[in-house]
Amino acid sequence: MSCVRAVRGLAPVCGFQPLTVLSRGVSFSPRQVASDASFHSVSFSESDHPRVLITGGLGQLGVGLAKLLRKQFGKYNVILSDIRKPPAHVYQSGPFIYSDILDYKNLREIVVNNRISWLIHYSVLLSAVGEANVSLARDVNITGLHNILDITAEHGLRLFIPSTIGAFGPTSPRDPTPDLCIQRPRTIYGVSKVHAELMGEYYHHRYGLDFRCLRYPGIISADSQPGRGTTDYAVQIFHDAVKAGRFVCNLRPDTRLPMMFIDDCLRATLEVLEAPPETLGMRTYNISALSFTPEELVQEIRRHLPDLQVTYEIDPVRQAIADSWPMVLDDSSARSDWGWKHNYGLPELVQTMLNFTGSDSRKARAK
Repeated sequence: MSCVRAVRGLAPVCGFQPLTVLSRGVSFSPRQVASDASFHSVSFSESDHPRVLITGGLGQLGVGLAKLLRKQFGKYNVILSDIRKPPAHVYQSGPFIYSDILDYKNLREIVVNNRISWLIHYSVLLSAVGEANVSLARDVNITGLHNILDITAEHGLRLFIPSTIGAFGPTSPRDPTPDLCIQRPRTIYGVSKVHAELMGEYYHHRYGLDFRCLRYPGIISADSQPGRGTTDYAVQIFHDAVKAGRFVCNLRPDTRLPMMFIDDCLRATLEVLEAPPETLGMRTYNISALSFTPEELVQEIRRHLPDLQVTYEIDPVRQAIADSWPMVLDDSSARSDWGWKHNYGLPELVQTMLNFTGSDSRKARAK
């Protein structure tokens, strides 16, 4: 997902720019059509492969998903977009274009000119970052979402929007958390994701939009630097363990949260996008692989790095967020409806992460 550190009036980053007064200047809105209207989605009989646009593409997941989709559908059928200048290796790996989700006209032109049939919407402000700038998070996470919904409905696209464990709150059942239960999150990130789930399902039922959504757990990846999210300790610990042999954790050692290795996350996203509509018993699914605490993660890492030193300096903001989130996600519906199955347990995840971060550390020392 694409995250943000800009404020109004400063340079834009990660999939949007500082707000201006927007004028859509188009004739279509789902609110202007009959309630029984439906929209035609491009089928695979009309096109050998989908034409895919990924918004917020320079975030944690966009580049990896583009790589997976290009293997499946062809290099030039998957377009990454963001408002930041891409690194050379990303720019050279396949199509990349500028796209601002708050610029309705720009986004609509991209969809039309590139004959987009699938849109994957990753532009968002994450949990701790959003709490530091609620107004900006509201604009990006909600106003940007509305632009995406209107354009995808108008042009009959298949729309994937990730949700999150942050869509649940302290009154939700935590162990396990089912697909359908009370959702009263206490962060703007979580509130905006509940809004996205409900709006996507509303557009599906009222306008026939092919909306699909997975509630991601904490995603662990060696390919991107950890941000400031609540679950990012589970990425930072590998970098610090390899480079310094010590780590400071900002959550309590017994804080259990659902997690997933990025390869499983990207594969799940492709699988739900490819699933035949008739197999989808719902439009928003929990998805998970494992749940662990910082202490359990430390013990597994110490099997490989026994001298790792860990101290706990609790961040009250992040701890409060973690305490309001699920401890275990029930993803049995995804497993039964479209055959979801994870590949990485905790031992496999730790071994893979240490291999990646250890390799990167050796390369850095060799320079």
